[in-house]
Amino acid sequence: MADDEFEIDWVREERTGVAEAVLCAPKSDDQVRSILRQAQEARHRLFLTRLGPERFGRLPADLRAVLDYDPVSRTAMLGGSALTATDPAGPPRVALVAAGSSDLPVLREAERTLAFHGRTARTIVDVGVAGLHRLLRRIDELRGFDVILAFAGMEGALFTVLGGLVDVPVIAVPTSVGMGVGQGGRVALQSALSSCAPGITVVNIDNGFGAACAAVKLLNLADRAHPLRNVRATAH
Repeated sequence: MADDEFEIDWVREERTGVAEAVLCAPKSDDQVRSILRQAQEARHRLFLTRLGPERFGRLPADLRAVLDYDPVSRTAMLGGSALTATDPAGPPRVALVAAGSSDLPVLREAERTLAFHGRTARTIVDVGVAGLHRLLRRIDELRGFDVILAFAGMEGALFTVLGGLVDVPVIAVPTSVGMGVGQGGRVALQSALSSCAPGITVVNIDNGFGAACAAVKLLNLADRAHPLRNVRATAH
C-alpha cells in the first residue's frame, strides 16, 4: 500500500502531552502493517488500540516479535512503555476502579495507555454498588490518589457514589456491559452524564484510552505546578 494513505502525528505528545494512537479496528491489515514498518524505520514508539487477537495473528512474525501485545485490552506497544522514565519507587497516582471483572478489557486499555506514557496505576476491581461494603472499605485508600478512573456498565451507579465520596477528579468510563435496556453501555453513559454528584468527567463508552489521556494531562499539569514533589505521595 502507499504511505500516502496515512500520516502519523509523531510530535503530538510533544505538542499536547499525550501521544497519538493507532486505532486498528477500521484499518486494513496492509495499513496496520505499513504503519508499524514506518514507525520501526523512524525508530518511533507507537501505541495501538483495538488490535484484536486475529488481526494480531495475521501480522508478520517479525512484527509480532517486537510488539508488547495484550489480548485482553487489544492493545500493543511498539518500543514498550515509558515506565522506566519515572521514579520506580514513586507510588501510583491514578486509581483504576472497576465495578466488576467484566469491565477489565476497558480498564486494561486505560492501564496500558498510562504505562505507555510512563504512569503507573493501582487497580481495584469488583467494588460495584451491588456490594457497596466492598467499595466503602476502600474509600480512605482512594482519597489518596490524584485521579480516579471509574469503569462501570449496567446502570453506572458507581460513578455517582465515587463522585460523592472523594475530593479528587473522577473520570467516568461507561462500559458496554449489560443486556436489554443496558443498550451496550448507553444507560451507564446517560447515568454518568446526568449524575447528581458534581464534577464528574465523562468519556465515551469503552473509551479507556481517552480516559487515560485525560488523566495523563491532569498529572502533567500537577507536575508543572509542583515540580519538586509527588502530589499526595505521602497518602500511600
